[in-house]
Amino acid sequence: MTHKKWIVADADKEKASLLSEKLNIDPFIAFLLVSRGIDDELSASDFLTAGCAFTSPYSLKDMDKAVSRINAALENGEKICIYGDYDCDGVTSTALLYSFFESVGADVTYFIPNRLTDGYGMNISAIDRIKARGTDLIITVDNGISAMDEAEYVYALGMELIVTDHHQIGETLPRACAVINPHRQDNNIKFRDFAGVGVAFKLACALYDGDISDMLEQYADLVAIGTIGDIVPLRNENRGFVRAGLELINQNARIGIEALRQAAGNNDSDLNSVDVAFQLCPRINAAGRMDTAVKAVELLISDDYEDARFKAEQLNIENNHRHEVESNIADDIREIVSSDPSLTDQRVIVISGKNYHHGVIGIVASHLVSTYGKPAIVIGIDDDGKCTGSARSIDGFNIYDAISSCSDMLTHFGGHPLAAGLGIEAQDIDRFRKRINEYALSQYPVMPPQCLRLDCKLSPFYLNTDLVDNLAALEPYGADNPQPVFGLFNVKLMNVSSIGDGKHIRIEVQKKGKNFRIVKFQTAIDDFPYKSGDLLDIAIKVSKNYYNGKYYLSIRAEDIRLNGIDDDKYFKQKNAYELFRCGYDTDEVMYPDRNTFALIYRFLKQNADRSYGVDDLYFAMKQSVTYGQLSFAIDAFCETGIVSIKKDRILLNKTQGKADLEDTNVMKTLKGRLNIE
Repeated sequence: MTHKKWIVADADKEKASLLSEKLNIDPFIAFLLVSRGIDDELSASDFLTAGCAFTSPYSLKDMDKAVSRINAALENGEKICIYGDYDCDGVTSTALLYSFFESVGADVTYFIPNRLTDGYGMNISAIDRIKARGTDLIITVDNGISAMDEAEYVYALGMELIVTDHHQIGETLPRACAVINPHRQDNNIKFRDFAGVGVAFKLACALYDGDISDMLEQYADLVAIGTIGDIVPLRNENRGFVRAGLELINQNARIGIEALRQAAGNNDSDLNSVDVAFQLCPRINAAGRMDTAVKAVELLISDDYEDARFKAEQLNIENNHRHEVESNIADDIREIVSSDPSLTDQRVIVISGKNYHHGVIGIVASHLVSTYGKPAIVIGIDDDGKCTGSARSIDGFNIYDAISSCSDMLTHFGGHPLAAGLGIEAQDIDRFRKRINEYALSQYPVMPPQCLRLDCKLSPFYLNTDLVDNLAALEPYGADNPQPVFGLFNVKLMNVSSIGDGKHIRIEVQKKGKNFRIVKFQTAIDDFPYKSGDLLDIAIKVSKNYYNGKYYLSIRAEDIRLNGIDDDKYFKQKNAYELFRCGYDTDEVMYPDRNTFALIYRFLKQNADRSYGVDDLYFAMKQSVTYGQLSFAIDAFCETGIVSIKKDRILLNKTQGKADLEDTNVMKTLKGRLNIE
């Protein structure tokens, strides 16, 4: 994984102390609240209170029009179709409204577009199919706000439309009986960051015209899953939705959710928001990614336990299939990068391959972002020549704007600053890669670093189950309210062992006489670059496990690094190196002289039992050579066969005789660039 810049949150300790005193809460919790910007008595009290003041659904513009039109449809026996989406938010929104309409005796069906054949949102072909069912009224959930032409087509066919959506609004609204969207400026609301399922729930509440607590008892589980799955901020009403939903899931779950929970392997312990995000949401999403999201809707509305168990297992199989396909694409990309490392030197990584499954390329792009710390676009080229790309980015780099700068060579595109999609012709991919990187170089001469935000530094003496119990006041965790990350600094590595069939490691560390164990997932012991005696800084999350009638502290490492490294020096030198590779002159030293080569070689030989990537080696050598010197030296070593690179790890080879490093193509080219004789 790429090196991240650690940022330790700052907080006004006096303000935190005052908050602790006024609300009679744990001082440490008060400190964490203040560090997250929840620093006054009212906002902190609202945040910590179990209940929530839900606004009236009629605070949303056009809600009265929607209720009037739907009630007319109910009275006249009109056929209603819920037009949903294939992701977790769209699936739960569809299941919620469909279930509600069924409960009031409506003639209702639903339609979920197929990701591969229909694409996102409304489309003409789907509208034709819905019309053929005898539909009178279409109600969208989690889509529709940008469906201008499709809305007109709905009316041309003699149907009517109600749009409920939560995506950003353009200059005009689609033709509809009602357009309900929290981002409309004429809404009478303060909080606008609902998921699509939150908007659908508001509509159901307005139609029910009763106590919202009754509706939460029926549908809070669906609202919670969709809200968590869509990664909207867990603040304000969203926090109330998720709290109520988790309570329902753990105490009186609907059949489909209970079956899915068991299929995920969680039979006993209560689910929290993190469990929902990593156990339930991916399985619901997998249906829409790999096949059809209709399977997920059928599961959520099922009222037969055996049927639900079968459908949940189907989703589990789809999720396993998704992992397999994702892994195959990742392996292919590793081969591509291995044959052309320059692809990852560029500002924006653009990689294409034959028959990459459209449903998983976004996930693969996210992995590339995590691995290289820069925006990534993965493009799948189908047999018919159709190309579909999915982009992911880092905070501070607007990938939507970058893609927009290349709009003239795209068949379509859309998205937001951190994620986007596009269509392109195969013959234009290389030109697109060049153009988007020219844009990135001109607009981002210094790339924003990928950051890891720590809530605070923590003494190991505070690591116990009481800490976990106190932190429960901050739950549920999610977007805009992440699970706390703490920094353990200057701890001594005592031991490393492999767990989980070699996929993960457990490390034992010590500080001030206190020993404790930490698990690092998705790290094989052969890829761990540290050894006993090293002084480390570790970013951790804490939880507790129940075993043999007792709770035990569980510590998970989010990131591990050598103690005392200089982040600013690293990012400056790496940025200069990448600019230099792109043809720009820099002030940083790039040329590895004879002494530099000797220093790097000796270090590799003395630590031949270690596994280093270039970044690991840079820090292990205490940043004693510049990033550019090290990178070009490794390139020269590779050219002469002194070292080889396998899965991004540097391997020292057994060689005989001395290699003439100055005669390598790498060094000749470098001398030419730097005008060195």
